Amino acid sequence: MPVLVPVLACVPAVISVPGLTDSAAAVSAQGLRGDPPAYRTAPGARPVRGAESPSGAPRLVPGTYTDTLARGDEKYYAVHLDAKSSAYLSAVAAPRPGSEVADHTDSLKVSIRDADGNTCSAGGSTAFHGRGMAYPIADYATRRIDGPRTNCQRAGTYYFVVRRVGRASAGGAGRWPVELRHQREPGLTGTPPAQPGPGTWSTTSPAPLAGGTRKEAEGGTGFNDAAPIGKGVWQDRIRPGETRFYRVPVDWGQQLNVSAELGAGKLAEGGGGTSSGSTSGSASGTGSGAGVVAGSRLVASALGLGVYNPARGPVSGTRFVPYDGKPAAVKLFTAPVAYGNRYNAAAPVSAMRFAGSYYLAVSLHPDAAKYFKDGAPVTLRVEPMGRPQPGPDYREKATDFSVTPQERVAADDGMSVQQSAQHGALRLVGYGGISTGAVLLLALGVWTVVARWRGGRT
Repeated sequence: MPVLVPVLACVPAVISVPGLTDSAAAVSAQGLRGDPPAYRTAPGARPVRGAESPSGAPRLVPGTYTDTLARGDEKYYAVHLDAKSSAYLSAVAAPRPGSEVADHTDSLKVSIRDADGNTCSAGGSTAFHGRGMAYPIADYATRRIDGPRTNCQRAGTYYFVVRRVGRASAGGAGRWPVELRHQREPGLTGTPPAQPGPGTWSTTSPAPLAGGTRKEAEGGTGFNDAAPIGKGVWQDRIRPGETRFYRVPVDWGQQLNVSAELGAGKLAEGGGGTSSGSTSGSASGTGSGAGVVAGSRLVASALGLGVYNPARGPVSGTRFVPYDGKPAAVKLFTAPVAYGNRYNAAAPVSAMRFAGSYYLAVSLHPDAAKYFKDGAPVTLRVEPMGRPQPGPDYREKATDFSVTPQERVAADDGMSVQQSAQHGALRLVGYGGISTGAVLLLALGVWTVVARWRGGRT
């Protein structure tokens, strides 16, 4: 009988392993408590301090960095670029949720200049459009190796210039945390693909994806912890004043069809009046809390949706829709991903220039608390449309600007490739544990029967 105890002791431990494979839905069951979380910078992001002029500008190699911006700041960062690849430099301004911002006037501007001060990329300018809501905003500048300015195609030192714009009288004088990222796109072997011609793709927005089992998602605070999602109907919960990020693999030739929706909500008792800090009698104010029309059920800018490409360039600036307790949705349908889109003058088309992870940023205005004090259920309908096409012939692997079959499969399950691999390994261990446990129990049963039989014969 001495074998009996160790055999039984090992069985429960082996059989219990499958319990470790539960989905991430259990994480979201923690609920929504406390204030909305701040933007989480990338693990290992290096702090830098931008210079006021090219002299003394810190050098950025490909990677991620952090800095801060006060209103009126213009900061310089040096980058050494070769003559064989394109460079993308982005900035994410992330004022804390609840900070004071002014629509249209508080903005972020970025550009790239050569050593002589000539502009290589005017870059972008992104402002707030959420009626006083503070949320992460991002934009990028690029040095294209096939760009129109020959002086910007040479190898050498260039400068990434980031500026925070805003009126001093508009309030919100605090410093903004800023995340900077330097990405490199390899050059091509051979002639670059041409710009897609007019009429080669449909601009008519299709109906949002319908049907199928709703999947659980838990959005992140920004680009670094964005939740991976793929084709499907996804459910999450979002606090008033919060922005949640998701990333979707979109391959060459595919168009992204996405919808973010709020269901019906019940107006809280006394919620029809002017909320604290609202601009009385106006739905167009730009100060904090201006999203509610005084004496009205309407939240003029309740639900927002922004879409960014793999280099953190805006495909569509954050667009908000009003809400009055009835279901509301904000929708977006993109151009197909094509290398030649970078030659298109229309910004929403130009941004769809490479494959990779596209980011969805979903925002809920603080004044939506009159309907959703404890958080609102939000539904995302996500559909990368079209069959993936072969990409351009890069000289080397373009990790940031590609999609693998493994990424698509994992995203459809709401996981990264690493999570999917771990999940699969745990399943194998679990199934193996069950099989091993069953064999051990069977062997123990046989041993017991044999022992009793032998005991009966003596």
